[in-house]
Amino acid sequence: MREALKAVQVGPMSRRVPYDQTQRARALRNGATKHERKLWSILSRVRPKFTRQLPIGPHVADFACRQARLIVELDGSQHADSQRDRKRDRFLEQEGWAVLRIWNNELDGNAEGVFQAIMSRAAECLGGTHPQPLPSREGRPRRRRYD
Repeated sequence: MREALKAVQVGPMSRRVPYDQTQRARALRNGATKHERKLWSILSRVRPKFTRQLPIGPHVADFACRQARLIVELDGSQHADSQRDRKRDRFLEQEGWAVLRIWNNELDGNAEGVFQAIMSRAAECLGGTHPQPLPSREGRPRRRRYD
């Protein structure tokens, strides 16, 4: 099912991700746009942990949370109504990832709202919180540990 995770033989060592794809992801990390840098400055300090430019199959995700299996794509105007992006999203969803697309101008105008949207989607992917939390243990008699 997950052909992207199959090892690629390179001499005596095997690689989970082909070398050229690793190099491409590294180049994308080093050449990040101002919007990617801005979002990374927010996401790099929170949990669940996010990573940048993660190779998944033939694609490289802008930001990904492995724990929540959530991909955050930061898009400019060139991605408006892109057939290629829809095809890519279908592939990623078939691999078990949820994809959240954020427009650059949304990040510029409302960074806090974008952050909240990402965190709520991550919580949703992780199972979220119970709508009615359990009552606290306050007021209950304390049980003795050792009799």
